[in-house]
Amino acid sequence: MKIAVYTYRSTESMRVRQAILDGIQGTPLEYDEDHPDIVITIGGDGTLLSAFHRYQHLLDQVRFVGIHTGHLGFYTDWRNYEVQELLKSLQNDSGQSVAYPLLDMEATMSDGRVKHIVALNESTLRNIVKTMVCDVYVNDQLFERFRGDGLCISTPTGSTAYNKSAGGAIMDPNIIGFQLAEMASLNNRVFRTLGSPVIFGTDAKLTFRLRDDSSAVLTCDREQMMLGQDDWHLQEITYRVAKEKIHFAKYRHNNFFMRVKNSFIGETY
Repeated sequence: MKIAVYTYRSTESMRVRQAILDGIQGTPLEYDEDHPDIVITIGGDGTLLSAFHRYQHLLDQVRFVGIHTGHLGFYTDWRNYEVQELLKSLQNDSGQSVAYPLLDMEATMSDGRVKHIVALNESTLRNIVKTMVCDVYVNDQLFERFRGDGLCISTPTGSTAYNKSAGGAIMDPNIIGFQLAEMASLNNRVFRTLGSPVIFGTDAKLTFRLRDDSSAVLTCDREQMMLGQDDWHLQEITYRVAKEKIHFAKYRHNNFFMRVKNSFIGETY
């Protein structure tokens, strides 16, 4: 089996990285950054997010394993003191995995250029200086004209991140779909939106068309694009469930709702 190690640049993360590299010596495990079977991330959820985009072209071939060296993360199952246990699991690997759905984003510019990204967590469209006015289409039919700060579209696993802060629901990752949450929408006797999160299924297509893209910002996970500048004008953005999925090596992959409980609720009495 070939492994790659993707590391956050902290002293502790680098120490864990070296422990892994030392630990695979004399084992069937081989280090290969370009064509790995397993990608081990060391750091936190942000590190795994970066590794996901680094190996996005190999999603049908690789599985991920996360080691956290800080606070408990949603994507990181192992602690920094469990390197030897992880290496034993890797040597006894039988290909077991758990898969989660991803979000496909395609932004078409006014000059015909297309920006295509697959997101692990979410994509947002917002305006940083004024009210954003955006026509929202569901399966090519106009659903609402949104006015407010912005819109957040998240995957089921990403529903616990920015989406939750925006008032979105937490989605079970066994649901193959994605979610739309409004950010500070204007709702009065003149302007109306649904005003609540919407969860879309496998075959849904969500399209945004801005009335004015000046000062608009489009994000997809950690990538950010400033719109309305020079010839970088947005025609429309389309979201779907991605064909690809992310796969985690299921040695002891923690239950999603136990992660939610540990992160947001803690001990119950």
